[in-house]
Amino acid sequence: MNINELTIKECYDGLKKGDFTSVELTQACLAQIKKRNKELNAFISVFEKEALVEAERADEMIKSGKQQILTGIPFCVKDSISTKDGLSTAAAKILSNYVPPFDATVIRKIREQGAVLIGKNNCDTFGHGASNENSMYGPVKNPHDIKRVSGGSSGGTAVAIADNMAIFGIAEDTGGSIRQPAAFCGVVGLRPSYGINSRFGVMPMASSFDTVGPITKSVTDAKIIQEIIAGQDFLDATTVEVKNKKLKVKNKKLKVGIPQEYFEIEGIDEEVKKIIENKIKEISKNKDLEIVSVSLPMTKYAIPVYYIIVSSEDSSNLARIDAIRYGERKEGSDLYNVYAQSRAEGMNEEVKRRIMIGTCALSADYYDISFRKAQKVRTLIIQDFEKVFQEVDLLITPTTPTPAFKLGEKKDDILSMYLADIFVSPAAVAGLPAISIPVGLTKKKLPVGMQIIGPRLEDEKLLSFSNLIINY
Repeated sequence: MNINELTIKECYDGLKKGDFTSVELTQACLAQIKKRNKELNAFISVFEKEALVEAERADEMIKSGKQQILTGIPFCVKDSISTKDGLSTAAAKILSNYVPPFDATVIRKIREQGAVLIGKNNCDTFGHGASNENSMYGPVKNPHDIKRVSGGSSGGTAVAIADNMAIFGIAEDTGGSIRQPAAFCGVVGLRPSYGINSRFGVMPMASSFDTVGPITKSVTDAKIIQEIIAGQDFLDATTVEVKNKKLKVKNKKLKVGIPQEYFEIEGIDEEVKKIIENKIKEISKNKDLEIVSVSLPMTKYAIPVYYIIVSSEDSSNLARIDAIRYGERKEGSDLYNVYAQSRAEGMNEEVKRRIMIGTCALSADYYDISFRKAQKVRTLIIQDFEKVFQEVDLLITPTTPTPAFKLGEKKDDILSMYLADIFVSPAAVAGLPAISIPVGLTKKKLPVGMQIIGPRLEDEKLLSFSNLIINY
């Protein structure tokens, strides 16, 4: 095994014992990037010189006995998350030369451990997409089959971890942007409860949905990262401090719900369905688990609710991006035309589509019948989950209705593309923690992900159960 294929825990042990240095580990990741990135397009920026300097500094920390769990370990970051002195474009030409003077809070916490930032990952522009074909820096390709999509919007980060270009990655999940590409690429992707991790320094898409989380090679690694980045932040008023609620299976059976709506939906791939059902049968042999059927009738409304509310918040958040300071600034006869031309050429079609949908939904003529109604239905979806979690401890569903589809297959079929997020959107709408773990391969050797959803703010329970399942 090459050292860049190791997990966080394995890297920590190897560095501590002196089996290899942080410089050697970083060089191994950089070599993999040089070998594969041209083909996969997972990185927009690679900080080779800076990473090697950070690695040398980490080796000194280790030698002096100051090693922490992430010291000397190379990681990558979705390009929509700010990193100090490192290009952060959100895969948009309108931010093509934006270099933040600060780290996002979650990145600061990781770098304080002595982790090595190796580069910034390609993504759907401003997080708008489910395939990573909407990047203005070109599509990201799936390492299992380069003719297929990586998933989006955090496809670059998922590919980087799946192809061992970094040991772990930090990404963002608005409606499924961590979990869906994690499923397509065969890695672990965690969306924490809304409010547990700070959003400061994350380029906003939909402020009431946006959540930062890890993409890793194991559930244990995801747990390690989450424990480091979680916590209240005065720079983000939506954050909360929570006490961990650990998994308990000794005194009573753990009840796990299987929402039938997720398995009966039109368009689910039979092979994906079978793999998930077989995994459920396998874990049902555990005497400490009770598997029960449950219903989430409001699930079918999650996609329209998501796209109305997200597009509305999107249109407001992106109004501040004008190309006056950063990126592609175009000349015009007056200031209005400068703004109009710069935004027209600096943002791609999907971004503009969502801005227009959101602007329409917030207009006086449509506010009551679209945005206000969507918010009411969002409340019903939240109540749907709250009711179910009075009966069961956790939920199991497929992460995606299909394996990774071919590049270009759904690019022009907007509705079909939006429905690719049909299983991951409900948890996002409700602000719940959810994780995708790899549970098998199709006949074509394409990864299949299982999604586990937990009650709000009970992330520790979710992670403990996920570890139990993945190791079963």
